[in-house]
This record gives sequence, C-alpha cells and structure tokens, in this order.
Amino acid sequence: VAAIAPIFSERTEVKLDGERGGKRQSHWRGVLYSACEQCGRTRIPQLQEPATLAQYAAQERATHRLFLDPDAQGRLSQLPIAAGDHVALAIGPEGGFSERDIAALMAAGFTGIGLGPRVLRTETAGLATIAALQALFGDWR
Repeated sequence: VAAIAPIFSERTEVKLDGERGGKRQSHWRGVLYSACEQCGRTRIPQLQEPATLAQYAAQERATHRLFLDPDAQGRLSQLPIAAGDHVALAIGPEGGFSERDIAALMAAGFTGIGLGPRVLRTETAGLATIAALQALFGDWR
C-alpha cells in the first residue's frame, strides 16, 4: 500500500470538519506509524487529505482502478495485473456505494469487482482485498 485516501461518498456518515478533521487525520497517521513499526515496514503509506468521491476518482491514475461491489461479476483472480502495475481500490461506506457513486466511479474508469458471496464490513474489506491481491499478484506466491 503506497497511499490511503479517505473519501466522502453519498452515504458517508462521518463528518470531518475543522478541528475534528485534524484530530482524525492525526489519529490515522498514528495508526499508520504503529502498523508499519509492528510489521517492520520502513516505508509509511502516504495519508492523503480527505476528498469527495468525485475529486478522488477524477485524479486517480493507477493502472487498475477498482471499486468493491458485491453485485459485480468480475473477480480479483480474473484481473490482468502484472508486476509493477498500480492498483487503486475504492471501498464504500457501510451500506455500500450509491448508484450515483458507482456511476461517478465508472465514468472515471473504475471497474466493479466482487469478493464472491461475502459482503464484508468497510473496516475489513480493504484488508481482505489487499491480502488477496498480494496472494494473487504479489510476492507471496
């Protein structure tokens, strides 16, 4: 993971304005530092400023732009990912992305991808997907 980008989608319930936003960013940085220290990682992922889904989608330039969608037919194992490819993964809030969010992501070149019959919590979906990507295309082979 090279960067983490908090995004606000249509169904996002957390409001991060002013002082509260600064405190949350500081907390997230601490979590990143602690996690990297615990696993011996020397490169800390960049924590981007929170943005709207539209802002994030418009600026993302990864080789593969994916979003988790429990209704998608595509699976991670079907992706043509090669060594050195960059993957952007958008994970929706509790309740998933709205239809407008999905349309915005698709207009920006994102592809919906499913994790099979499971619907995971927002907190675990990212970790599970990153682990699956690492197992399929990373150095865990």
